[in-house]
Amino acid sequence: MIDVDAAPFAFPLDPGHVALVVIDMQRDFLEAGGFGETLGNDLTPVKEIVPTVAALIALFRARGWLIVHTRENHAPDLSDCPPAKRLRGKPSLRIGDPGPMGRILIRGEPGADIVPALQPQAGEIVLDKPGKGMFYATDIGETLKTMGITQLVFAGVTTEVCVQTSMREANDRGYECLLIEDATASYFPAFKQAAIEMIRAQGAIVGWTTPLAALLRALA
Repeated sequence: MIDVDAAPFAFPLDPGHVALVVIDMQRDFLEAGGFGETLGNDLTPVKEIVPTVAALIALFRARGWLIVHTRENHAPDLSDCPPAKRLRGKPSLRIGDPGPMGRILIRGEPGADIVPALQPQAGEIVLDKPGKGMFYATDIGETLKTMGITQLVFAGVTTEVCVQTSMREANDRGYECLLIEDATASYFPAFKQAAIEMIRAQGAIVGWTTPLAALLRALA
């Protein structure tokens, strides 16, 4: 075990059983013309974390540890997108509508892919998910179990939605979860901070949080 300085107390990292999960660093959420912008959001906070996420990915690659990249998207016929999700809110473009990067959040379209700076490499898992959480309607649970993974380090967007949902799902399944604070973001900085505080409250009720620098120091 390697103790990582974290909140609310040190995280006991197990090098033989840990994986990195990079949540939804997709063009539709980070780039102009994508779904995030159609909702009226400022993209600056989510774009700013790309270098830190890249450094975190490089760290796991250098160690030979498992990396999982998730992409929230839907089938072209929208059979896995409930109307209650597609019709929510007042975006200028809805899921499935044609946009500048193809149909919004549709599997296989350019906008649904991961941003170029964070493209997966051979041997890394790319998980397409129709919901906010990584375990809903996917087989990732069985995959991780088969590979002996018991700890998950999280990064990605957005902190209070898909990241937190996936961490809560993982927590309910017995995983120890660590969120890298400067490798996650929200369109609303206050939401990010609130989510971080909820995650680590009451003795790490959902998981631990720490900046990338603390993880790097622990592994140096």
